[in-house]
Amino acid sequence: MSNKFPYSDDNKHYHTLFYHNRHRFGHRVYKAVLNGGFTCPNLDGTKGTLGCAFCDGGSGAFTKALPLQEQLTLELARIRKQNPDAEAVAYFQVHTNTYAPVDYLRNLFEQAISFPRIIGLSIGTRPDCLPDDVLDYLSELNRKTYLTVELGLQTVHNRTAEAFGRGYLFSEFLESYQKLQNLNIRTCLHIINGLYQENFSDMLRTAETLGKLKPQAVKIQLLHILKDTRYADLYQSGAYLPMSQEDYIFTVVKQLELFPPETVIERVTGDGEKAKLLAPLWSMDKIRTLGGIDKMQVQLDTWQGKLL
Repeated sequence: MSNKFPYSDDNKHYHTLFYHNRHRFGHRVYKAVLNGGFTCPNLDGTKGTLGCAFCDGGSGAFTKALPLQEQLTLELARIRKQNPDAEAVAYFQVHTNTYAPVDYLRNLFEQAISFPRIIGLSIGTRPDCLPDDVLDYLSELNRKTYLTVELGLQTVHNRTAEAFGRGYLFSEFLESYQKLQNLNIRTCLHIINGLYQENFSDMLRTAETLGKLKPQAVKIQLLHILKDTRYADLYQSGAYLPMSQEDYIFTVVKQLELFPPETVIERVTGDGEKAKLLAPLWSMDKIRTLGGIDKMQVQLDTWQGKLL
């Protein structure tokens, strides 16, 4: 790499969330993970009852269904054990966090952004759960706080999405994504590597397609096979072979070449709940995966956005 990657203060060759927060807020910012009591159209019968094939009932294994003020107090206490002066973004992670009437959303989100030491709001949702009245309220929120809407896309390939039961088409995602962009709402797109019947080319295609949209942020996630899911059945039957750590690292490195340098890469791997994780067990060694990505980028003389 002839020139230092412009969005890095260290040896990273991609635009990390740590870098982004440090330059926007002047310090590290944490995430307070919250359960807003939402369900999902893939769980409540609107589009299904089983969830996506990799879903074990919803993300957010580390949160409890307590009153919001109690959750915020507990999360900030946890965070401030690491850093007594820490500030945090309230992260509504569990299920689909715009899937409710606006009055419910308003009560919940206003509580969160008015809580001491909370400096922003991150809302995980689906693109098919953003009706106009919700978008109007998100636009209002965007003027009050540092807002991110996180869209769980996972893949641009409709055939894959249909197989795991996502419940909406890529065209529906594009429509909602454009509406969020028109409202100047920071949007983070989630993708998953290692989905059943997807190959390296499919995963690169997802990154290439999304890179052209120039999203403000992206989260790249490994598929975790969790107990009591339909993907667990595929894995245990021998029909599905998880990605190796080497293949995952190489795939992420090549995907990063396809995202604009300005796009914040909020995650390049994730955590599966250890008590439920069946495979791949190497994913529990997160430090090795992160280090492997850094090392391979140096070895291949590559960086985020190299191919653009």
